Amino acid sequence: MPWSQTYSPLGGVALSALVAALPVVTLLGLLAFWHVRAHLAALAGLWVAGVIAIFVYQMPASMAVASMGYGAAFGLFPIGWIVLNAIFIYNLSVETGGFAVLQRQVAGVSGDRRIQALLIAFSFGAFIEGAAGFGAPVAISGALLIGLGFRPLEAAKLALIGNTAPVAFGALGTPLITLAKITDLDLQALSSMVGRQLPLFSLIVPFWLIAAQSGWRGMKAVWPACLVAGGSFGVAQYLVSNFIGPMLVDIIAAVVSMGALTVLMLVWKPADAPVGDPPDAPRETPPGVAQGQVWRAWLPWLLLSLSVFLWGLPFFKGALNRAFAPSFPVPGLHLQVMKMPPLAPHPEPEAAVFVFNALSATGTALLLAGVGAGFLLGLGPGRMVSLYARTFWKVRVSLLTIALMLALGFTTRYSGTDTTMGLAMAGTGWWFPFFSPLIGWLGVALTGSDTSSNVLFGNLQKVSAEQLGLSPILMAASNSSGGVMGKMIDAQSIVVASVATGGRPDSPDAGTVLRSVFWHSVALALLVGVLVMLQAYVWPGMVPAAR
Repeated sequence: MPWSQTYSPLGGVALSALVAALPVVTLLGLLAFWHVRAHLAALAGLWVAGVIAIFVYQMPASMAVASMGYGAAFGLFPIGWIVLNAIFIYNLSVETGGFAVLQRQVAGVSGDRRIQALLIAFSFGAFIEGAAGFGAPVAISGALLIGLGFRPLEAAKLALIGNTAPVAFGALGTPLITLAKITDLDLQALSSMVGRQLPLFSLIVPFWLIAAQSGWRGMKAVWPACLVAGGSFGVAQYLVSNFIGPMLVDIIAAVVSMGALTVLMLVWKPADAPVGDPPDAPRETPPGVAQGQVWRAWLPWLLLSLSVFLWGLPFFKGALNRAFAPSFPVPGLHLQVMKMPPLAPHPEPEAAVFVFNALSATGTALLLAGVGAGFLLGLGPGRMVSLYARTFWKVRVSLLTIALMLALGFTTRYSGTDTTMGLAMAGTGWWFPFFSPLIGWLGVALTGSDTSSNVLFGNLQKVSAEQLGLSPILMAASNSSGGVMGKMIDAQSIVVASVATGGRPDSPDAGTVLRSVFWHSVALALLVGVLVMLQAYVWPGMVPAAR
């Protein structure tokens, strides 16, 4: 029998929200303050979520278990699959000796660690976000920074902070395409609105990134590079989102940013010496690297970029999915949970269909890129299988952690506890424009995905805006724009960053990574809230009209 969600099981939204927050508080508290290992903290948070779902929200136990299984499966396919194959490509590059050449190539742009952070964590990470999304940008950027000699914690922190401003347009515009479908709002108007919010933060984030890395004085010494990287990205982000659409925003903006930063380095150098290279920074490869060696070094990453881009194109992905994309409804959960107003305009069943998407498209594209590069670089099948097995063994516990984290997120979603927390923020009246992006931030922090946050809270934003006489376009877009700041602290991203920078004696655990970025995430989310308040009450002309 279908089960209807209830959002105030304790008689009021405020008290219910306090109880609904317990799984998240448990998870973050164990990670941040008690230094519990990530998979154990996730298991504890999942147990609390299950107890609250069954005994407070009266969710049938079979549905709660089904939602846990659905989340765990989604955690492995596609999230874990992407992470596994991204780390495989990095290990392959190291195994073939190409990474030593890459280190020299990146150093050829600039030997300054701050410029390298801008180039990899911000610009190149945005390119991978635009093509693939999910955990791929953090995994690949973190691994690249480690290979360039960054300390593991520093690499994890920079990869997470850098992967913010591009997220709303990530994976070829999927978050906004999904938001338009959920809310029945005009896609181009939503794209334009987000494109009038995030370019400001695309300009801010490079300065913020380098300040987090090197302090205020270190950032001041390279402010022209921060300005060029962020400014060029922001201008391209605005133009593409407002005059073309959401699909290619990140890819075009990232290419523009990388090109602009590279050109700047030809005519300008930081006035000060490079800020304290880590003591374990790799030695430069000998001068005179042959052109063939350069080509071999870049081959895995060129194939990676080409593969994830092609695999993400609608016609290519559609053809693969038509040929082979097994899917099945989740037993005991599909169309059994009824979303209720104001989350939905009327009671409606929520789908729960597990789709492999051509064997989880992005992860498979990464695997094919790695295998193709391995063969072209002369690695035999036996050597590649051995390397892949070593990679899997390295990330096995992290894959379990990701599965548990997503099981927790799906349990809160289908039980309605995360909606209770969103409703608590939505009941703020005149202040709602400030809290609107914080709802998106909460959604991404809980689910690990801007797309999932838009699915969860997009219609809530629209309904609340209509009740308060605000623009539904502004409020729905703010859900996505605010959500990007939650990306750096969601459990999935934290674990991915920890995995990508792991394997060394000084590698950080998930709790350490979380503590290093938590307040950065909160501060940036609050700034988005201030911007949306201004757009709602001071600059309403910035809100585009639906076509």
